[in-house]
Amino acid sequence: MGDLTPNPTYREVCTGRTGHAETVRVTYDPDQVSTEAILTVFLENHDPTQGMRQGNDVGTQYRSAIWCTTTEQFMAATTAKGSFQANLLNAGYGAITTVISMANGVEFYLAEAEHQQYLEDNPDGYCPVHATGVCLANS
Repeated sequence: MGDLTPNPTYREVCTGRTGHAETVRVTYDPDQVSTEAILTVFLENHDPTQGMRQGNDVGTQYRSAIWCTTTEQFMAATTAKGSFQANLLNAGYGAITTVISMANGVEFYLAEAEHQQYLEDNPDGYCPVHATGVCLANS
């Protein structure tokens, strides 16, 4: 997701020439789980300060991004980013590079079948967690 190349393959995205980011589509019932809870999981389970990378994985496809479908999601994401930034700075991390934008007109493309549920199919596969250990909520 995130650029203009129509229906890119995983290999094309990995070249860094498509402008797309590897993404996860989250569909949820806001009566069951809050947008804030989803944002907490997102922010706490990767390092949003690394720019165009996550650990050893480097390239535009590894950037941190949130595409919102409602104004409420956009406002919640912006608020969460600001709160998390303060906590990251206190822990010695730099600026959050996560881009937050509206998904209007931005297409989401499913990866090929072999890239769906990757860790379920490849339990020893390379897909490390790059969490900082910093929490969004102050404890």
